Formats: sequence, C-alpha cells, structure tokens
Amino acid sequence: MAPQSANSEGAELGRFLRARRTQTSPEHVGLTVGAGIRRTPGLRREELATLAGISIDYYVRLERGKETRPSPAVLDSLARALHMDDQEHQHLRELAARAARYAPEPPPAPSRAVRPHLKLLLESLRPNPAYVISRSMDMLAWNPGGLALYAGLEDWPAKHRNLARYLFLHPASRNLFTDWDRQITACVARLRAVAGTAPDAPDLTNLVGELLLKSPDFARLWERYEVTGRKPAQKTFHHPRVGPLTLTSQSMHLEGTPDQRIGVYTADPGTPDHDALLLLDMTAPAAAPHQEVPHT
Repeated sequence: MAPQSANSEGAELGRFLRARRTQTSPEHVGLTVGAGIRRTPGLRREELATLAGISIDYYVRLERGKETRPSPAVLDSLARALHMDDQEHQHLRELAARAARYAPEPPPAPSRAVRPHLKLLLESLRPNPAYVISRSMDMLAWNPGGLALYAGLEDWPAKHRNLARYLFLHPASRNLFTDWDRQITACVARLRAVAGTAPDAPDLTNLVGELLLKSPDFARLWERYEVTGRKPAQKTFHHPRVGPLTLTSQSMHLEGTPDQRIGVYTADPGTPDHDALLLLDMTAPAAAPHQEVPHT
C-alpha cells in the first residue's frame, strides 16, 4: 500500500506538468516553430527540458511519476519555462513536497461538524446570504438566504448539497448564473488545487469520481488541470424567486476548523440588489437556518 501511495503522489506531479506543457504553445515561450505538422499539442518534452535546463531523461521521469524528489531549483526552472503564475508555481511546489513524503495511508475526510458559534455568525449576517462549506465544497451550514440563493438546491437532501455538484448537475444552475461557463471553470480549478495535494482523500475522490462520470463538462475541464485561488468577485444571478441581482462575494478561511470556509454575499443598502436580498431572506424556507450535513 505504501509504494502505491508514493507512486500516486508522483503521478499527480507528473499530470500537472504534462497538462501545463501541452497547453503552453512554443510561441508563448519564445520558440520558433518550423514548417511541418506538430503531432504534440503545446511544447514537446525535449523543448521544455531544454528551456528548463534539465535532461530530457530526467524530465520524462518527472512526468511519468518515477522521479518524486525534484530540487527547488528544478521546480523554479520548470515554472519559469512554462510561464506559470504565482498560484500555479505554488501548486507545483506543494505537489512536489507531497510526492517526496511517505504517506502509508490515505488521509481521512475532515470532520463535517460546524461549531455552534459559527452557526450563530451565519444567523447574524442576515439578510446577507452566508454558508459554511468544506474543502470539497459541501454545504455544511447556512442561513436562509445562503441556501435559497442557489435556486433548487433546497430540493436536494442535505447530504447531497455541494456547490460543485450543483453547478454541474442541477438543471437550475445554468439559468441562475449569467456566466455559467466562467463559474464552472473556476470551480474545477479550485477543486484541482485542493485535490492535487490530497489526491487520495475520500471526500475529494468520491466527488470527483461522481462528476467525471456524470458531467462531460467537468471531465473536460478536469483534464486541463488549471489551478486558481479564491478571490472576491461580483456575481450576477437570475433568481427565479426575486429576479436579477448582482452581489459581491467573499470567501474566508475559518481558523481552527478542518479546512472549512465561510462564504458571504453582500449588496449596498438601499439598492435594488439589497431589496432583493431582503425578499430572498424573508421568503426562504423556515427550516433552512442552522442545518448541517449529517455524518456519513
């Protein structure tokens, strides 16, 4: 079991490098492409190895998951050669660090319990929609607007309420978001970043496995292996109950929790968007507050 786990970590590092290589064009890194048909999308292995100043044999071992201890200098050279941004560079370092560690057993799924004071915090944020989610985007607790904002999510059993599952599998999600394509791209990138450093964790593997089987859109984006962080942003919703509204979102890590985050949506008081939030809060199902996902 131990050798398989180690190979799994090295394979994840290799998958990330291969995805970045095949999606980096020679022109983007300053290479001149000669006439003729290139059978390889993006950079060839030997081109990347040359740009990074490492041997082609060593790079092939990295990409195949057989080399799991690249030096920081090699990682930095690969990141520069592939023009990685800061988030991608950090993700590469995290994958390499995990590949180098001995992990005899898959890590357990983190606790789903939400502390009582966090449930009180959600209630105090009304009428602003707010919820607590796990690292795999399970909704663990919410205030009325936090659940009602995602139209139709309340119809699912509590244990199935997951924002990634909602985006890809709930028929209402495509109509709810004006930029659904952008939403699903960011969602997959976030899951990729988390799953890359915990590839055997059951809460992540179960969700990813389900979405790979049920959603071609998810499978396509998952294959691209893009990673990004969470940033404050405005989102526009076409909500069937309260109409269109544009809200500012903020996600924050909750200290002292097993990778739980709180998500909050706000609108300036006195605006039509804030009026819509008030209406959403008032008309939300009465059973919504303070619920959490049961243990499974």
